[in-house]
Order: sequence, then structure tokens, then C-alpha cells
Amino acid sequence: MTLEQLNASLHSMANSGGFELITLQNNVEGELINSLQEHGFSAHGIVFNPGGYTHTSVAIRDAVLAIDSPVIEVHLTNPDAREEFRKPSLLREACLGSIGGLGTESYVAALRFFMEHGR
Repeated sequence: MTLEQLNASLHSMANSGGFELITLQNNVEGELINSLQEHGFSAHGIVFNPGGYTHTSVAIRDAVLAIDSPVIEVHLTNPDAREEFRKPSLLREACLGSIGGLGTESYVAALRFFMEHGR
């Protein structure tokens, strides 16, 4: 599944539940922080795949802690089943929860949670 296909599927899911979904993909740490700050005080919830920044970014962790919106950390793979350096997450404790290892279903599960549960 391409990113475009995943986003289309998630948008369809959100729209069918009466939710607006904003999707963003960016490889720049500062841009991810800017997006968290821009949407993190009004969003019902944030589904966030920090990629390699999971293990390295104190700045993204601080941004997650500074916003009001709950964040679920998602990963396509299971970081705990991979190399040792991928197991620690600087973000996990700052997030409402973490879902990984389910492929694209990790995103679906996180979105479904926010659609079914209030803040």
C-alpha cells in the first residue's frame, strides 16, 4: 500500500465517522514539531509515526508534552522486535499509547481509538 492509498483509506474512515482528518508526511524534525504545535491544541487526537526520531528526538518529545491533544505513537513495524537501538522510545512515555507491528493497521487502530473515545 502506498502512502497515498493509506491516506485515502484513513480519510474515508474519518469522513464516514464525521471526523476531519489532516495528514502530513515530513522528514524534517523541525517541521514535525511545527505541525504538532499548529494542530496540537485543537485536534481530537494525533496519530504520529516519528520514524527514526522515536529514538533520538528530545525536541519532538518536548513538543508532544507541550500540547493538549493526546498523541498515539504508531509504527508499521514492531520496534521491540528489531535491532537493540530501535527498542528505546523517547516519545512513548509522552504519548497516550503506542501501536506498532501491525503494518498499516497500526494507523487504522489509532484512528479508530480516537473516533470511538473522547478526550
